[in-house]
Amino acid sequence: MRVHSGVVLVSAAAVLSGCATTGALRRATQQQQAALAQQQTALNNERAERIASDSALSQSLGQVRGDVASLRTDLDAMKTDFGAKISMLEDGLHFMMPVNFAFNDATVQQQDTSELARFASVTQKYYPGSRITIEGFADPAGSARYNLNLSQRRAQSVRDYLVSRGLTTTDLNTVGYGKSRLVTPGAWGDMPGADLNRRVVFVVETKGSTGVAMVPATDSTQLP
Repeated sequence: MRVHSGVVLVSAAAVLSGCATTGALRRATQQQQAALAQQQTALNNERAERIASDSALSQSLGQVRGDVASLRTDLDAMKTDFGAKISMLEDGLHFMMPVNFAFNDATVQQQDTSELARFASVTQKYYPGSRITIEGFADPAGSARYNLNLSQRRAQSVRDYLVSRGLTTTDLNTVGYGKSRLVTPGAWGDMPGADLNRRVVFVVETKGSTGVAMVPATDSTQLP
């Protein structure tokens, strides 16, 4: 009986030891599976975030390309409809548009309101918050001091009209250059080409703007 009892005790211990080992293996396996599941979840989340980021970037780039194409179309229309000459500067665009004035007058003419309205619309749409400088000029008749003041009043008159079309006063700066930088030297009054001297031009400073930064040109100075 003693020998038999000892055999029974040894067998029971072996069974208990085997159960403990099996339980430990099961727990280790479960922990490993849980760790693998967490890793897979992390990878799936990272993949989903990357896909979402790539999609957002693609949409953003697509929108920028669309904006640039749309801007190019609008600028081409201004050139066709109003004879505008639009050049690239280091920090913006230079608009040479036929916004001219009568002799010794600073009143915006009715014939120029359409192009000024178009200019206001384009700058609001593509260059919000940009600084716009309105440069006024005069023909060579009269004194330099008088023409400097007249050119400033012309720039101010255009500024007032652009404000009426939705541009803010903080966006607009005016400067008068008098009879400097004549388009038609010596022409004044009713002389041919004199009206080209009585003009305003625009510089849109796009540096730091939140709008479309620039439209690529076919050469170094002129937009297509």
